[in-house]
Amino acid sequence: QVQLVESGGGLVQAGGSLRLSCAASGRTFSNYAMGWFRQAPGKEREFVAAISWRGSITYYGDSVKGRFTISRINAKNTVYLQMNSLRPEDTAVYYCARSIGAFGRSSSAEYDYWGQGTQVTVSS
Repeated sequence: QVQLVESGGGLVQAGGSLRLSCAASGRTFSNYAMGWFRQAPGKEREFVAAISWRGSITYYGDSVKGRFTISRINAKNTVYLQMNSLRPEDTAVYYCARSIGAFGRSSSAEYDYWGQGTQVTVSS
């Protein structure tokens, strides 16, 4: 069984930064791509970013390109999401997820394990 635990969320002013972390249990972390999604109240879950199993390939949703950076340290079983130039529309619960394969995609259907989420609130 795989467990994913997110941390690092909080309240920040517009223009500020936050770094989210996702710690994974299990010895197969490095075999899989990882992704971040977010969901705001009343909205569909939205793809934010994904990173391949070795960290060499990254993908971003259009709304966060140039502002967010996904990274991973396999030796620590941890994936990160550095969020800069935050905007009020970035306010959401952010979820970490493990892909079913080595290269992440934007569809939530391609992820089989999910964390409980961490709240990010950006004030204007």
